[in-house]
Amino acid sequence: MNDKLSVLRLFTRVARTSSFTKAGRELGISQPSVSRQISELEVDVGTALFVRSTRAVKLTEAGVDYLMRVEAILEALEEADLVARGTSELRGRLRVALSTSFGIREVIPRIGRFMARHPALHIDLLMSDDRQDLIAEGVDVAIRFGALPDSTARSRLIGRSPRMLVASPEYLARAGRPVEPSDLSEHAFVLGPSSAASLGWTLRKGGREFVLRGQGPVQAQGQGRLTTTVNEGATAAAIAGLGILTVGLWGCRSELADGRLVQVLEDWQLDPVEIHAVFPPGRASRPAARALIDYLVGDI
Repeated sequence: MNDKLSVLRLFTRVARTSSFTKAGRELGISQPSVSRQISELEVDVGTALFVRSTRAVKLTEAGVDYLMRVEAILEALEEADLVARGTSELRGRLRVALSTSFGIREVIPRIGRFMARHPALHIDLLMSDDRQDLIAEGVDVAIRFGALPDSTARSRLIGRSPRMLVASPEYLARAGRPVEPSDLSEHAFVLGPSSAASLGWTLRKGGREFVLRGQGPVQAQGQGRLTTTVNEGATAAAIAGLGILTVGLWGCRSELADGRLVQVLEDWQLDPVEIHAVFPPGRASRPAARALIDYLVGDI
């Protein structure tokens, strides 16, 4: 039974990655062994589940149907095991996708108590400032910021992150401290993934509003002097005095506390950014994924 379950789990990873090599690397199995086990599964099932080519493996029509049924069975079995044990202890491997900065600053410092409660659970943190493909990467839950695109994935709002403008004291001493949002036209901005130009920001104070974009205030066209592909790089650039950064509180909390960064235009409020837990489409969310989000939601 355990051998068959292992093969079925291997099958789902081959199906989702479209690669014997990638699936084997994830599970610590050689490519020839993956190919052999999948071939034996096809013989056992009595039909071809994949079409092989030199570039990738793709599911046949029968393989697509088989995948949907197998994933449902594996999820149901995990839930049944949890109930049968009569405890809240979780087991297996949980794959969590999240941004590098949020993972380092917020999740890793908090996750120790959760792991101590569930010593049989292994957690893979897939940290990247690019949005991972939940299906191809075998993600059980992703933590994402901002508006969600139309998708068949299910999501849960787990918090809202305050945002602010920050800069280093050295930069402000050199360039001057903005007093009104319109002053930002004279300043350089540091841009990272979370401060992409397309998002836009709105500063509010009383009944007044001022709309900003990634290249500075719309009305005055401030300059984005430096762009980075990771949020930690943008924070480091702001600390180095290269410009003003728009960032969530979680992304600069320690730097504000030790004075490496200071808030700019602190009387003006930026719109907060929603934080969502996103579960892959087409199957039930895993108990471990739900439990982790429940654990984190109180602290975020």
